[in-house]
Amino acid sequence: MNAQMRLVSFIFILGLVWFASCAPPTCYSRTLELSNEIMSGLDNLHKSSRTKTCAEFLPKMFLDVHNSCIKSKLRDFLYVAENLPTEHCRERPRIRLLKRRVQILYTIISRVCYRDLVFFTDDCEALETGIISPRYSEDRLERLIEDA
Repeated sequence: MNAQMRLVSFIFILGLVWFASCAPPTCYSRTLELSNEIMSGLDNLHKSSRTKTCAEFLPKMFLDVHNSCIKSKLRDFLYVAENLPTEHCRERPRIRLLKRRVQILYTIISRVCYRDLVFFTDDCEALETGIISPRYSEDRLERLIEDA
């Protein structure tokens, strides 16, 4: 009987773990996941010999979901991706998949999670260069000046 109780307890705990992992993703986790997928997909486009010539037309993009400029950057990227100069580039499966992911991320940020995301910065240049410049609050900046 003791072995049966252990087995039942073990199966119950496994069921709880499985049930907990079935929770739907939050808006924030989904935007982080999609932005990482887009970044790796864009990197693969630039590295692949089949898509390298087409990827040269796409703008550089370093996504940060905490940057308030992300919506305009995604919108600009979609415009360029939809208007690539050759039909061959527009119809490449990897480019179509990347374009679809960017559309989904844009929709999630602008409609689904409109008020759930918090933007910590508005450095639009960081989305193009990948270099985030530190922004100090006025109090911190005054202390830095006084210490100098």
